Amino acid sequence: PGETAGPMASSMTMGIGAPGRQPTFGVPQTQTQSGPTTLTQSPIVTGSGLVGIKFKDGVMMVADTLGSYGNMKRYKDVCRLKQSGACAVIGAGGDISDFQKLMTFADELATYDYAYEDGASMTPKELHSYLGRVLYNKRNKFDPFWNDLIVGGYRDGKPFLGSVDMWGTTYEDNIVANGMAMHLCLAILRKEWTPELCADEAKALLEKCMQVMFYRNCRSSPSIQIATITAGGVQITEPYKIETNWRLTSFQDTRV
Repeated sequence: PGETAGPMASSMTMGIGAPGRQPTFGVPQTQTQSGPTTLTQSPIVTGSGLVGIKFKDGVMMVADTLGSYGNMKRYKDVCRLKQSGACAVIGAGGDISDFQKLMTFADELATYDYAYEDGASMTPKELHSYLGRVLYNKRNKFDPFWNDLIVGGYRDGKPFLGSVDMWGTTYEDNIVANGMAMHLCLAILRKEWTPELCADEAKALLEKCMQVMFYRNCRSSPSIQIATITAGGVQITEPYKIETNWRLTSFQDTRV
């Protein structure tokens, strides 16, 4: 009496009886790792870069629909352009699950605005600032959201286009790109963009950018979506494939 039946029972008794400890049930316990957890700093399913521009009547943004699992083109129908409120769209590159979490925050804010029934709602500029503070806060906790965001909107007769990176750095511009699009598309945009572009010209320019992305970036897809934000509201197209041409001389003979 008063003695345990063996080593397993002893470990079970110690685990259950010790205050503040969880029962071990005879399972050997490993030494806990010191320092911060870094699992969220290893994104699994990711999206490539996207592009946004202002045009004569508002703002237009484009993203492909590929979710890459490492180097594998695993998910081919991922929407990375999401409407937030009545007059804004958020586009994201980087980790898809982190983007989904950020969208729950944005949706909650839109729900609060609707529930107050006072006619007030968050402007695209305020949404852009809010997302910058959220990402900066997470970065300071060494647990960042692994996303680069583009926020586009149209409110009170004025278009808005801004970028937020994973460290919470924000800026506004007439043309914005992130991820690989920042390296491959900005030169095209700076050469061909003008403030007087009509909707068709803006769409053609964005499709050209995504063609170059598909040619030069192994984590891009020819299936894209375009979001258009004007005084009439937000419109996000269904995914469609852009035309590509692999008969170019530089593709057939790499020595050229």
